[in-house]
Amino acid sequence: MYTLKKSLGQHFLHDEQMCQKIVSQLNIPAGLQLLEVGPGAGALTKYLLKKETIDFKAIEYDEEKVNYLIKTYPELKDKIIHIDFLKADIPFQGHFSIIGNFPYNISTQILFKVLEWETQVDEVIGMFQKEVAQRVAAKEGNKTYGILSVLIQAFFKVEYLFDVHENCFTPPPKVKSGVIRLTNAQNPYQIDNPKRFLKVVKTAFGQRRKTLRNALKPLLQAEQLTHEIFNLRAEQLSVADFVKLYNTYFVHV
Repeated sequence: MYTLKKSLGQHFLHDEQMCQKIVSQLNIPAGLQLLEVGPGAGALTKYLLKKETIDFKAIEYDEEKVNYLIKTYPELKDKIIHIDFLKADIPFQGHFSIIGNFPYNISTQILFKVLEWETQVDEVIGMFQKEVAQRVAAKEGNKTYGILSVLIQAFFKVEYLFDVHENCFTPPPKVKSGVIRLTNAQNPYQIDNPKRFLKVVKTAFGQRRKTLRNALKPLLQAEQLTHEIFNLRAEQLSVADFVKLYNTYFVHV
C-alpha cells in the first residue's frame, strides 16, 4: 500500500472516467516520447501503459510511490526516474510530450521547468489548481493575467479544457482543479533570448500596480522611458505588446 503525503501536495485521482478523459486529450503521433510527471499511485499511468506505441517514462519523487508502482505495474521497472522533477535533467533526446496530475504546491515551478525545456516539448496535458490553470490561459486586462500568462503564451498555444470536481480525488482538495493543454507554437514571436525576456516580464509585473515607467526603472535609462507605452501597467500589455517592448528596448542590452 501507500500513504498520502500532505507535504508533497498529494491528492490522488480515483475517478476512472476522469482519468480516461484526461488521457484521451493526449495527441499520440507515431513514435511519441511521453513523460508523466508525478504518477503517484498510477491513476493515469495504467491507461498510458496500454498505448503500446508510446516510449514512456515517469518521474516520481516519493520513494514509497516508486516502489508501489513497480510492484503494481512491473513493466514500469526501467521507466521510472526517481528524482525531484524540478531537479531532473531532460529525459529524452529529441521532442517529447508531458502529462500529469501536477502537485499543486509546485505547479508554478513545474511550468517554469517546461519553459526551460520548451525547444523539445511539443505538448503538455496538465491538471492544475483551477486558479493556476486560469492564470496560464488568461488574456491581458484580466485580473489573473500575469507573469505565467505572458511567458507560457509567448511559446505555447493554451487551451483550458475542463474542470475536475473535488470529489474525483482522495482526499478531496479544498481548491478547484482544471485541465489545460499547451501546444508548442514554435517560438512564434522569434524571441532570441528567453531568459532575458523572462527577466523583463518578471520586472514589469514585480510592481503590478505601478506603471511600466516605474516598474522598469531598474532595467532602462530615464531617457528611454519617455514613450507612451510606459504609461501603462504590465497587465494592460498583450503578449505581442511585451514582445514589441522587449525587441525595442532589450534585444541589444
